[in-house]
Amino acid sequence: MTSSGPSPQDIFDVKKVRRLVELMKEHDLSELDLKQGEQRIKLRRGHDSVVTYAAPPSQYAPPAHVGGTSGATSAAPSAPPADDPSAVVIKSPMVGTFYIKANPESPPFVKVGDHIGTETVVCVIEAMKVFNQIPAEVSGQITAVLVENGQPVEFGQPLFKVSGGK
Repeated sequence: MTSSGPSPQDIFDVKKVRRLVELMKEHDLSELDLKQGEQRIKLRRGHDSVVTYAAPPSQYAPPAHVGGTSGATSAAPSAPPADDPSAVVIKSPMVGTFYIKANPESPPFVKVGDHIGTETVVCVIEAMKVFNQIPAEVSGQITAVLVENGQPVEFGQPLFKVSGGK
């Protein structure tokens, strides 16, 4: 018996994938992760929804201590100057729970003063029991961590400030 095309249950059917992309655009979603049986598809849109190039005034204070056993979290200043024209804000690409560490025993992914590249994982956001690694998508120096470990975050919420971001 031969197959004449994808089965109706095939989540990799090009028409279905195109429809999923249309729905992502329509609802301004940055990521979609679906699983059906043994099949899985993960779609991610560009980085426009993750990074902005304007530094809005922050209503969030950087945490005094993100966790762990070390008392010193950083020797760098905890916040950049308010009018820093090179400041970039890394925003949450989804709703979920923010984690600065992979697990309670691990060091933070990044801390104030760290230099990061575009591929540097800056945090993990848990959404529906899926832990999503969030890449910086900019390079520069972390000048502020704007969310505390374990805190719920909203889509578009500022997570980090980066100076010299490109």
